[in-house]
Amino acid sequence: MKIVTRFKLAELFCVVLVAIIVAMLFSTTMAMQRELAKNKAAADILQAVTSLRYLSIEYALHHGERTRAQWQLRSESLSSGLLATPAFSTGEERALLLQLQGDLAGVGGLFHLFVANHRELGQDPQRREVLDELESRLSGQIMGKVQGMISEAMRLSELSRQGVLDAQQRANVAVMLFGGMIIALVAGLIYFTITSVTGPLEKLRQGTLIVGAGKLDFSLGVHTKNEIGDLARAFDGMTEKLRRTTVSRDELAHTNAALETQIAERQLAKRKVHEQLERLNLLQQITRSIGERQDLRSIFQVVVRSLEEQLPIDFSCICLYEPSQHALQVTCVGVRSEALAQSFMMSEHAHIPIDENGLSSCVRGKLVYEADIAGVAFPFPQRLAQGGLRALVMAPLLAENTVFGILIVARRAANSFTSGECEFLSQLSEHVALAANQAQLYGALQRAYDDLRQTQQSVMQQERLRALGQMASGIAHDINNAISPVALYTESLLETETNLSPQGRHCLEVIERAIDDVAATVARMREFYRQREPQLALSPIDANLVVQQVLDLTRARWSDMPQQRGIVIALRTELADALPMLPGSVGELREALTNLVFNAVDAMPDGGTLTVRTAGVGAPGQVLIEVADTGVGMDENTRRRCLEPFFTTKGERGTGLGLAMVYGMMERHGASIDIVTAPGQGTAVRLAFPACAADAGEPAPDAAHAVPPRLRILVVDDDPMVLKSLRDILEIDGHDVVSADGGQAGIDSFLAARDRHEDFEVVITDLGMPHVDGRKVASAVRQCSPATPIIMLTGWGQRLAADSDYPEHVNCVLGKPPRLKELRRALNAVISTA
Repeated sequence: MKIVTRFKLAELFCVVLVAIIVAMLFSTTMAMQRELAKNKAAADILQAVTSLRYLSIEYALHHGERTRAQWQLRSESLSSGLLATPAFSTGEERALLLQLQGDLAGVGGLFHLFVANHRELGQDPQRREVLDELESRLSGQIMGKVQGMISEAMRLSELSRQGVLDAQQRANVAVMLFGGMIIALVAGLIYFTITSVTGPLEKLRQGTLIVGAGKLDFSLGVHTKNEIGDLARAFDGMTEKLRRTTVSRDELAHTNAALETQIAERQLAKRKVHEQLERLNLLQQITRSIGERQDLRSIFQVVVRSLEEQLPIDFSCICLYEPSQHALQVTCVGVRSEALAQSFMMSEHAHIPIDENGLSSCVRGKLVYEADIAGVAFPFPQRLAQGGLRALVMAPLLAENTVFGILIVARRAANSFTSGECEFLSQLSEHVALAANQAQLYGALQRAYDDLRQTQQSVMQQERLRALGQMASGIAHDINNAISPVALYTESLLETETNLSPQGRHCLEVIERAIDDVAATVARMREFYRQREPQLALSPIDANLVVQQVLDLTRARWSDMPQQRGIVIALRTELADALPMLPGSVGELREALTNLVFNAVDAMPDGGTLTVRTAGVGAPGQVLIEVADTGVGMDENTRRRCLEPFFTTKGERGTGLGLAMVYGMMERHGASIDIVTAPGQGTAVRLAFPACAADAGEPAPDAAHAVPPRLRILVVDDDPMVLKSLRDILEIDGHDVVSADGGQAGIDSFLAARDRHEDFEVVITDLGMPHVDGRKVASAVRQCSPATPIIMLTGWGQRLAADSDYPEHVNCVLGKPPRLKELRRALNAVISTA
């Protein structure tokens, strides 16, 4: 039942009495209503201030534009409410209203500054620190102002409630004074009124205090259907709305704790990311450094040095796995780890047997991490633990799924390697393994390239030698043609001229030997590109005689020419008596000694002593020939290469063929060569030949060299000098000689003589002639007269013999320059078989 209805019922019973005090009761009732209105207005102000506080907190946390707009609307609504409350008439109430208005204006100004500061923070990030501090201070001032306003609103509410109580008391006094008669009746009404109004109001007051203290889950629990009940229900509704829209202190504390936890987690994550970036940067630096190196040792040194300086670690080394020994060999130890390595007996090149702890797992390709090796009862970890190390990581180095090494790192502190560092070491081991594998591949490729280059150089050298041989073969014909007349006339003079002086005869013999040496040299030049000739026909040689001949041949070089430059080269000969004969080729031996003399003279540009000695050595019998000088000598590298073809120290003056030809001659004779030399101490070249058997003597004279009977001979050649010399020599032997200049002329002469019945008994023809060569001449002669013997002269005689390329229809082939004895022997041979 409504309170007003109750009063009307009481008025019906007390019409007479109420008429007396109606005015008083009316005024009291109006005062009560005013006080209740003031109470409601105070509650509205308190609610608005509380909402304003919540919106301020919300904007401070999230800076939402919608929240700012709500705050502005709530501020304007509160300002309007403060201005439209004339019910408050006391001085304290008016002062409180003015104070609230002033605080509201101050809060509004601070809030506008707060909003402006936030906008400036977004526009000027460089002043973030200052603006953040200003924002924090403004937020605190706003919260302080709003909290003060809440206190003032609560005070205003208390004053309104006190006014209600005062009005009630005045009404009670008036009723007691004027309604003493109806005390009993009014007492019940008053009691009923007190129990129906004052109790709920007290609960409302207490609820207001509790809610104002921040306990928003409080409820009055008044369920009466009157104004107080409505007010209580309105109060509970307000509290529920506040609870839904306002953060409580416990929730705020919980939120702050959650924020602090999130901040700590983010800081930890940031630190981990920073450490990961540092490790990635270190990995990139190490990878770039090892990528620039091509040998294993420098790669390993870069790795261990970088780990010691930047990871950092207390011990590091790299070991290579030796599967055959089932052990590790320490290959590289860090500079800062050398002292520990020596105490562990793990210096470089030390061997570590593989036990069944981490080493066996690591060589199978697994990363091993021992957080504390002090409690690991295995040899290798205990060895490290004795040096004060506790944490150990071993990373395998794999190449093509095969472990070839292990990276070992350790620290003194237990549990000191994080999972990120273990992952970094695993990645580093992969990069190191790849770089090491590439270095090994590069080394293998370099060796293959060197072998290929050496092979290529050998092939190119062989090609050069082949080209030289082919060139020598090509010019052999011309050279042999040029020296053929000299050889024939010299031999003929030595044989036919009995009145020659000893000096003249000696000079002719020297010329004869020189011609033989020239012919032999041209013939042997092909040895540089062709396989060795069939076994030489060796004859006994007097080494002392050959030495004297060589010294006579080279006198101009070691005596006359140096004296023209004011240089003296002294000759010393030490020739052994009763020297055994040696089997060999006189021409080749003479040429080899000539090259050695020339080299000795070239090695003494300022003069010196040239020594040539012979000796017989050993029971089996050897003949030693030594050519020594006191010149500049050779270093070890030059001594090793001096026998190579085309190797020379004389620059453009040398060909690099002299000692190579000497070496070839020694190989063909089954002899040995020894070179003793030193820079500044001269050079001695010693040739050791096997001696002839004791019963070997001078060869018996060959009857085939006798002058054959008179013959009619046709000589065919395209070289006039060779043609004339052959004709003169044969005519001296008593033969009837007809010469023909060229192949076609020779065929014509042979046919013409046959037509005249003046047949030739022997035909001698050259092989290489223009248009019609010796083969065509021999074929034509054989067709006309199959019984006529044919002798062919050619500068390629030895080549034809080596290649078994004798022309058809030819009975005998002689090389140029022809020897008189060889020519006689060939004539005797062909006429004996004709």
